[in-house]
Amino acid sequence: MGQRKYIAVAGNMGVGKSSLVRFLCQHFKVEPFFEPNEQNPYLKDFYRDMRRWAFHSQVRFLSSKFRIHQDLARERIKTTVIQDRSIYEDAEIFAYNLFRSRKMSKRDYETYQSLYQTMVRSLEPPDLMIYLRGSLRTLKRRIRARGRPEEKGMPDSYLRRLNGYYEEWFERYSLSPTLVIQTDNMDYATDLVDRIDLVQQIEKYI
Repeated sequence: MGQRKYIAVAGNMGVGKSSLVRFLCQHFKVEPFFEPNEQNPYLKDFYRDMRRWAFHSQVRFLSSKFRIHQDLARERIKTTVIQDRSIYEDAEIFAYNLFRSRKMSKRDYETYQSLYQTMVRSLEPPDLMIYLRGSLRTLKRRIRARGRPEEKGMPDSYLRRLNGYYEEWFERYSLSPTLVIQTDNMDYATDLVDRIDLVQQIEKYI
């Protein structure tokens, strides 16, 4: 594979990040790092009572992502890795959304952002940021298909708002090369043409 690379896959809930990470890791024989949902002890509480648990849940996600970035920086990981969701999204989209929707207080948000800014100054950015775009209809269909209990009844307004914040974030993102993939009509799992096109777009970076 040559020089070790760090690739991050960004995108809204249900857009297909985990599926893409699994596909790329299988094809290129590299190491995956998935969103650590199962390791967050606050997540179920957060979905039941967002105002009470927003700060706790987001800090836990932030610390998990920071640990992965540290491992990369210290070269504990010797092979190319592909990460499902980056530390930047946690802070600049999800925590921001919780603050704007009054699920996180101003005091907690400012404390969270201070911690994030301190962390991110010490991190090397990805070698490539892959941004997955998907329409609201696509997101809803895929969220239903994966059937996570805590995601049942997710309001359209929530997903639509996150899509907007993702577009704003990606427009100002400038830390690394980027690749945009529109996922609505792409089926790399079963369509050979889509698969070849996707691999050709990414292998130049790897």
